[in-house]
Amino acid sequence: MTNIVALSVGKEKEFLWREKAIVSAIGKTQVKEVKLTVDGFVGDGVANPSFHGGPDRAVCYYPFEHYAKWEKEFNTKLKPPVFGENVCGTGFIEKDTYIGDIFSLGTAVVQITQGRIPCSTISQFNGINTFLPKIVETCLTGYFLRVLEEGIVREDSELQLIERMQEEYNVLEATKIMLLDKKNYAAMEKLLLIPSLAEDWRNRYQKAMSKLEKISE
Repeated sequence: MTNIVALSVGKEKEFLWREKAIVSAIGKTQVKEVKLTVDGFVGDGVANPSFHGGPDRAVCYYPFEHYAKWEKEFNTKLKPPVFGENVCGTGFIEKDTYIGDIFSLGTAVVQITQGRIPCSTISQFNGINTFLPKIVETCLTGYFLRVLEEGIVREDSELQLIERMQEEYNVLEATKIMLLDKKNYAAMEKLLLIPSLAEDWRNRYQKAMSKLEKISE
């Protein structure tokens, strides 16, 4: 079970990075209660659909446990949701959660589909140049979930594990293979057997495997 530290939504808007206007939905606002649909939280939005949004990425979760690490790393105070996450909570970090895990979240039911692929917006929004490479290096990215049953989520709601579909690949391992170990053909082959894996990650693994097959020809 996890306690929610921050429940947040927000539409895309501009912020300045080195005098350049950046459009992103990373700057979210904490709310007390919001409806969660298969397309995401009502009032939430995305600016870059290549990395965010869609049914497989309806909810973005980031573990609050990592905040202390990043505050120490960059010697700065960070207040959720600096990663643009919808839910920041305690209890389910990447190494302890698995692709396919099903949770209750308020009155909704959600399922982990993939780890998050971080982008430069995290560095830009927080004004920390090395934020993105450090997140990639550690693979402490948080993760995305699809909505199996729509419902209402409150700031005092809990994320509770209902069912674990498999125990071979946790979110951390799957993300490491995606970001750092794209030559691990055997692991990607096994990951593709997980029915609940997000379509985007399924395509990315398949492309990486195809490249390896061509190299070996």
